[in-house]
Amino acid sequence: MRVVKEVILGEIRVSIFSWNSKYIFKYELGPMEQTFKVSETDILEESELEGFLEGEFLEEVKQRFEEMGASLLRKLG
Repeated sequence: MRVVKEVILGEIRVSIFSWNSKYIFKYELGPMEQTFKVSETDILEESELEGFLEGEFLEEVKQRFEEMGASLLRKLG
């Protein structure tokens, strides 16, 4: 597994890996994690990976973390 990029976006840590002809995007926030696997054939150049670190996609990741956190708090609390 090759680490392509690691970055911190606010409170979210993002790691991008290349493995088994796929890009793996791992988003981490506290005890929660979201992972997406995308075929390398769907991304023509590594510069296109930036699209997973900004805009609407990242906003949806943040919203999902809020929902996950609320679910966890309800279960624990």
